[in-house]
Amino acid sequence: MSTQSPRSSQSGKSAGAAATTRSSARPGEAAPGKGSWQRGRWTLLLIALICAAPVIGSYLTYYVIKPKGGTTSYGTLVEPQRPIPESLVVTGEDGKPMKLGSLRGRWLLISVDGSACDKACVTKLYFMRQVRATQAGERERIVNVWLRTDSAEVPDVVKHAYDDTEMLIADPAAVAAWLPTANGTKVTDHIFMVDPNGNLMMRFPANPDPSKIKGDVTKLLKWSSIG
Repeated sequence: MSTQSPRSSQSGKSAGAAATTRSSARPGEAAPGKGSWQRGRWTLLLIALICAAPVIGSYLTYYVIKPKGGTTSYGTLVEPQRPIPESLVVTGEDGKPMKLGSLRGRWLLISVDGSACDKACVTKLYFMRQVRATQAGERERIVNVWLRTDSAEVPDVVKHAYDDTEMLIADPAAVAAWLPTANGTKVTDHIFMVDPNGNLMMRFPANPDPSKIKGDVTKLLKWSSIG
């Protein structure tokens, strides 16, 4: 007859199970449990942070730290880009109407002024011509466009000096609705740039520095394969 009580029998089984667990663990290794699971979670989290570090760093640099000097472009980027309106119809020097969007395929430098073309108007046309000329072999990728806000005659001296500029008559209200201005300026104060896809993408300041416009245009032509 056994003298072992039921409680002693159960205790013996528990002790045996514990011994089995201990024996299955490697020497110096803790038995698997909650601690090892938590360590695994922290390891995965650390790996995820390392992978995301470049993205997080660039985000903080651009949106929070903002490097000294701000944007590297002289002109103001138009965001979001504004495509040439399909309804924007202009009249060419031959008197025939055409969509301004038909000029897609090359970079457009655009100035807006009345046909009389005062000193400020001539200055912008001159800057545009010089910027295009200084692009050497890349200059054929650029078209200079003067959007005239009336149908009056262009002075002969202007017409002959800038015969490589597209002089197109456009509705001033439609042009003003498309081209954005800075605070306190008019659409006639700026030179604008449109990419070969027909998107308005940059506005240069009033009374601009032509050498800085040239710098922006040169970079755009260098890094872009379109147009």
